[in-house]
Amino acid sequence: MRTPAISKERFLQLIRSFVGCRIIVYGDLLADEFVFGEISRVSREAPVLILRHRESQILPGGAANAVNNLQSLGAVPLPIGVLGRDNAGRDLWQQFKIKKIRLSFIRRLSHYQTPTKTRFLAGSVHSARQQVLRLDRESRFRHTPETQDAWWKQIQSLLKQCRGMIISDYGYGCVNQELVTRISTSRNSLPVTLDSRHGLLLYSGLTSSTPNEPEVEEALGINIGNDLAKLEWAGKTLLKRQRLRALLITRGRHGMVLFTPREAPMHIPIYGSDEIADVTGAGDTVIAVFTLALAVGATFLEAARLSNYAGGIVVMKRGTATLTAAELKEAVLSG
Repeated sequence: MRTPAISKERFLQLIRSFVGCRIIVYGDLLADEFVFGEISRVSREAPVLILRHRESQILPGGAANAVNNLQSLGAVPLPIGVLGRDNAGRDLWQQFKIKKIRLSFIRRLSHYQTPTKTRFLAGSVHSARQQVLRLDRESRFRHTPETQDAWWKQIQSLLKQCRGMIISDYGYGCVNQELVTRISTSRNSLPVTLDSRHGLLLYSGLTSSTPNEPEVEEALGINIGNDLAKLEWAGKTLLKRQRLRALLITRGRHGMVLFTPREAPMHIPIYGSDEIADVTGAGDTVIAVFTLALAVGATFLEAARLSNYAGGIVVMKRGTATLTAAELKEAVLSG
């Protein structure tokens, strides 16, 4: 179905409304580490490249990337999660502190390792760097009845103070099924969105979720491929089983599809070029813009269209990227 036209002024009005909007981000705070090197030679010990180290950097990933995107757009993110007292955790804490992001709802634990995804990128002086290896350091947070109650008290208080909420579940334990159930029954009209890497069907009764196509396939045990009929069946099935008001499936170079009850699916083509540079963290940007737009009064279609602009911008950037309100405005005006 062709998407209805929305005026550029309406989009610009929504973007202007982002400033100062308070959004809770509850989820797994990750570190995305990038190690850059120049190809030196092939090792004599094994058929592998030897890289001459040039630089390393740690950027916010997972829920922390959603926080970063909200802040970059002028909103006020309130992160709820856990960081370790390791190098990655200290680095993320310091980055948030510099940006004046509120830290009082982040727990720092000495026995917890901040989940870190280290990407090694290789290239020569005259070529683009390409990812050659990823190393994941994983840790899982385990809730107790005491931590569940303590977190719920904080969330319950924040729900009354904020205009929206993102639940970012990367499978590292911070997102708790019982807590999400409490949120779903207490949110009233507050828009609460879900991004779940491996647990879509564990949660229901929220406003919407924004899975990518592989996550949909995993949840339903199917292979969609180029079968649009199967894609639409999957979207309608998840919409019903998760009891959502809207479902936004992201499809990479094929754009997005928005599902809402009793309406035909809306297929939204990708914004910009389909020659994607890097998809790292794009889902975090999409849910940040989608949620923020809903929080300031956008319809589901308006929020989806804005998040499509946002996704098209960040996939053309290298690494875990954010976008600004100025970039989003420029995309709207040029689109």
